[in-house]
Amino acid sequence: MAVRNMFYRLGLNSSVSFPEVPVINVGNLRVGGTGKTPHVAHLITALQQLGQSPAMLSRGYGRRTRGYRFATPADTAATIGDEPLQQYQQFNGAVPVAVCEDRVAGIRQLLSSAPATSVVVLDDAYQHRRVQPNLNILLTEQERPFFEDWVLPAGRLRESRVGAVRADLVVVTKCNPLLSDARRQDITRRIRGYAKPAVPVLFSTYTYGAPVPIGAVQQPIGPEVLLLTGIAQPEPLRQYLETAGYRVIHHARFADHHAFTEAEVAAVAAQLAPGQSVFTTQKDAARLLAPALAGVVKQLPVFYLPITVRFLADGDARLLELLMPYFQPHAVV
Repeated sequence: MAVRNMFYRLGLNSSVSFPEVPVINVGNLRVGGTGKTPHVAHLITALQQLGQSPAMLSRGYGRRTRGYRFATPADTAATIGDEPLQQYQQFNGAVPVAVCEDRVAGIRQLLSSAPATSVVVLDDAYQHRRVQPNLNILLTEQERPFFEDWVLPAGRLRESRVGAVRADLVVVTKCNPLLSDARRQDITRRIRGYAKPAVPVLFSTYTYGAPVPIGAVQQPIGPEVLLLTGIAQPEPLRQYLETAGYRVIHHARFADHHAFTEAEVAAVAAQLAPGQSVFTTQKDAARLLAPALAGVVKQLPVFYLPITVRFLADGDARLLELLMPYFQPHAVV
């Protein structure tokens, strides 16, 4: 990775820019778990508030197809990946979503598939150096920031900490909502030790919504729950459930992007006692509703908790200020 980045830095490998529309990338230095999916959704909403028509392009990690694919109502996690499917469903198909391993080819085809697009949001393309984004947004967790982590296998970083120098904006995610000004200043100082000296640093936290049913039961039955996850970092969800008064009696934990099987869902169902419910994440719910599983899942008391991103202090206003220069002046909706 270091040699590859050096080739791009020296101009031996070239990056492609797109004068037709701004390209905004949301990515990270580590492998999973920094909150890209909810932050991409928040960014898309912010762009809509600025009167833009955003479209999203992802690699579609975990899908069983290859090449370019433009999302339609017939798609599943198997055809486009769980995260793109979640974004497509969250915006009710109103935001164009496409997947392609080759982001350069993907952007070109996406602009052809959705000609009204005024800005392309790349999901998880920080290491995809063939595209030169107009704005490169780097996410890092408060609990495990990149400046305290190490490259695989010693740590969880995909590339060295010095890769932060490519960021135009750094967002510290999953923060304690009561994070002090002094602590934010200290984190900012340490980030700027690797990133650009004056790179903007924002801080965000999660807000959990009311349980959303994906099965036959419309409300959680009681305080005892089984937790079913296939994401990189399920701990924040478990902590929230416990602080919200639920008792997690069992956690069926699988790897990120895990393709659940009917036998695995049946095993979870077999552990359910009267008065208990199954809780999962919105990303996992997209995979649990695959055609092969939907018949089983629909009979169970299964719920996901929607996540929204909230920026601390004046973060939302600063984000809009950072986005506005990339677009023609117009009234904010």
